[in-house]
Amino acid sequence: MKKKDIIIRDLISLRGPSIWTYPPSIEAWIDIGEFEDYPSNTLPGFVERLKAWLPNMVEHRCNYGEHGGFFRRLDEGTWIGHVLEHVALELMTLGGLPDGFGRTRETTERGVYKLAISNFQDDCTKLALELGIELILAAVNDTPFDMAAATEKMRRKVDRKYLGPSTAAIANAAEARGIPYIRLLDDGNLVQLGYGAAMRRIWTAETDSTSAIAETISRDKDLTKELISSVGVPVPEGREVEDADDAVEAAEDIGYPVVVKPTDGNHGRGVFIDLVTPEAVRKAYDIAVEEGSGVLVERSIPGIEHRLLVVGGKLVAANRSDFIIVTGDGTQTVQQLIDTQINIDPRRGHTELHPLSIIKIDTAAKIELERQGLAGDKVPEKGREVLIQRNANHAFDCTDEVHPDTAEVVALAARVVGLDIAGIDLVCQDISKPLADQGGAIVEVNAGPSLLMHIKPGIGKPRPVGQAIVNNLFAPGLTGRVPLVGITGTQGKTHVAKLVAHLLYIAGKHTGLACSDGLFLGRRQVQKTDAAHWDGGRRLLLNRAVEAAVIENGAEVILGQGLAYDRCSVGIVTNVKPEAEDLSRWDVQPTGGEYYTTPRSIYRTQVDVVLPSGHAVLNAEDELVADFAELCDGKVIFFAVDRNHPVFAAHVAKGEQGVTVIDGRIVLATGTEEIRLCRVTDVPLIGKAKRPEDIASTLAATAAGWALGLSKDVIKTALKTYGIELPDPASLLMKK
Repeated sequence: MKKKDIIIRDLISLRGPSIWTYPPSIEAWIDIGEFEDYPSNTLPGFVERLKAWLPNMVEHRCNYGEHGGFFRRLDEGTWIGHVLEHVALELMTLGGLPDGFGRTRETTERGVYKLAISNFQDDCTKLALELGIELILAAVNDTPFDMAAATEKMRRKVDRKYLGPSTAAIANAAEARGIPYIRLLDDGNLVQLGYGAAMRRIWTAETDSTSAIAETISRDKDLTKELISSVGVPVPEGREVEDADDAVEAAEDIGYPVVVKPTDGNHGRGVFIDLVTPEAVRKAYDIAVEEGSGVLVERSIPGIEHRLLVVGGKLVAANRSDFIIVTGDGTQTVQQLIDTQINIDPRRGHTELHPLSIIKIDTAAKIELERQGLAGDKVPEKGREVLIQRNANHAFDCTDEVHPDTAEVVALAARVVGLDIAGIDLVCQDISKPLADQGGAIVEVNAGPSLLMHIKPGIGKPRPVGQAIVNNLFAPGLTGRVPLVGITGTQGKTHVAKLVAHLLYIAGKHTGLACSDGLFLGRRQVQKTDAAHWDGGRRLLLNRAVEAAVIENGAEVILGQGLAYDRCSVGIVTNVKPEAEDLSRWDVQPTGGEYYTTPRSIYRTQVDVVLPSGHAVLNAEDELVADFAELCDGKVIFFAVDRNHPVFAAHVAKGEQGVTVIDGRIVLATGTEEIRLCRVTDVPLIGKAKRPEDIASTLAATAAGWALGLSKDVIKTALKTYGIELPDPASLLMKK
């Protein structure tokens, strides 16, 4: 391609840490053709049109690290690939995604670039790139571009494909605590927090501790009332009815005004309040019966509806609803007044990103208007206040106003129903006073409540409800992690991985191993084909039985898939031998400047993801590998066959940890202290051949065991028994 166009040659989904960044990203190989000869400042009118369409890109700091940094680059002249990076990021932001990461680097082929960009969800990122190309070409050619339509298209895609706000709040709170999360459905809200045996699962605001029985109870409003009233929780008087006549009879027994609602409805559908005539009750019944499996008639509680969120038996947030009222001007219809006085509020919208919803004249609103002698197409006189909805969006945060007695009552209601997370609907006149003193009552207990009203209230401060849920799932100090060892390097990875898994097996851990020889769970091989890739590693992390994981990663995995885990306890790099691998398809250069991918930039990824509490295990005798020590957030354990190697010797002399061979024995060394384990010839992997590469693999695995806190006896036993067929502990128990 030589003309002025932008062609995406390839899209590589990097689903974990990569050479670019820690979170998932997409690497796009783009060919900008003749644009290589035309930086932004040489394209007439291009910069001005781009700024006009995307003015918020002034916030992109770019290389200069300052407000307006990217605009400065545009004015000075930058290449179209770099422009696409920023345009796509801005489109993603406009669509409702979080701020993202972007990098653009040239390849060795003129006019072809690698563009890496945050990937919150595949379809959303790809759409941003496609729209970005359309926008740029329109700006270059001075042709129309519908910015509003493009933004709306992004928003719809994000709304359908990205995490909902409740789930995102919990996932973000988990990340803030260092707990990893895995989205189990590409376009759903089922999410795993943590890895392996330490995992928990959520689905929006429900967790794996949310009882199915409790959820079923909460859907049955009559049963819920019966259960919570039995422990003294105030509820409105009422009963389930059989038909419209029975509904009227119940209303007259209770006394008007009454509420008519489905026994198992949700989201307020089919709920009619403050009904004062038999006709209104009959009409409400006919609608409510279509929304659920039965209908309730209850005493109408005076006051305003509130939603209180209970997590783990504690009140964590509260929100108050409000009346929706319009004021007549003598010229506009009720519907027009709603559109100009209510729906014009930018907080209102159709997506989950909007804290308030669009007000429509639904059946309940029609009944309310009829009560006032109006309809949607009628024009109220000037100055007349018209009530549209009595309990509309929960827009006002009132957490700090809730009376302590009321907080205890709602916590009791959640506990009686059996919910770990509950949205409690109650009606009262003043939330700062006890319910009993004002005739208030709890009207519903809901499972899986929406968190948006608390995360993004219309008025008032947001509440850390995601954090409350995460803290309820994970006790202080827990991170949802199991011991995880990642191994990379040019050669020797598989031997090291299998020996480390054996070490953990001897230590009593049910260990998952993903390596080139297959996938193993404990002593059982569950896959015989190569499992040293993202899918193999991810299978281990999704398995509740896995108490420790060992995952092998080659250069091609890091370049083409990303790591299966966000961070690791131990990261091992065996060696880096550029001449031994052909990575030309990835445009990897053995040496080069900062703009080219080099072997060092690939293998350092394994060290970059070591936890601050973890260890990097590095080959001191490989210069490229030894240099990674300065990149590690945790501690470093060097290994070397030659104890006198300068890098190794200097490291140990400083009191740091090292594993080597002294007098024919494997030794753990720290300063002047030496712990001798066993003779190298006692290790089946090494045997009498004593090949340096086998010794190095053994030392690397030994260092990993030391980093994991395994005892001297466990490490020694594992080294001596690796490769020997051992009975499975389960089979021994069966024999007994």
